Amino acid sequence: MHIAWGPFLLALLVIVVVPGPDFVLVTRNAATGARWGWLAAAGSTCGLLVHATAATLGLSALVVAVPAALLVVKAIGVAYLAWMGFQILRKAGAAATAEPGAVEVPASGRAVFLRGLLTDVLNPKVMLTFLTLLPQAMDPAADPMTQAALLSAVAVSGFAAWWLIVVPSVRWLAALLADPRRRKVFERCCGGALLAMATSIAVA
Repeated sequence: MHIAWGPFLLALLVIVVVPGPDFVLVTRNAATGARWGWLAAAGSTCGLLVHATAATLGLSALVVAVPAALLVVKAIGVAYLAWMGFQILRKAGAAATAEPGAVEVPASGRAVFLRGLLTDVLNPKVMLTFLTLLPQAMDPAADPMTQAALLSAVAVSGFAAWWLIVVPSVRWLAALLADPRRRKVFERCCGGALLAMATSIAVA
């Protein structure tokens, strides 16, 4: 079994470090507290596992083969990202009037985890990443199921390792955002980024 590990790992590295909706969600929660950042990262990783499993079993390929199904997935993903973006922008105004050092704590750990999960599950770009990245590295002469499972596991592990770097490094950002005015700018950037991502997926 001759997997093209070099090109695969290089492409995976680029995909991992380029900020997406999950990066925005994880960093925003990590800036509130490390616990919230880890929960968001765990949810995001579980979302990746859903797509990895689907890609391994061939379910994602089926969705792409049926244009109507892909359109539904895309519409749901766009709507969810846009909703999160608007929610963040709506709450950003409150940051300017908050007491210095005050931090808005998420409603619950479960809510943060589920947001992380849904952010990746409902992101069609994540599904398409697995569908386009995995086949390019696979050996046509070897068992596709085994290769897909191995490559998917490496891809998910790569993202998980990235969160191990990102979440602890956001601590300095939390201190920076103790100033309500700075936090308002940060919140607006996060909300705007999600809306921009939703737009890019919608027009893709």
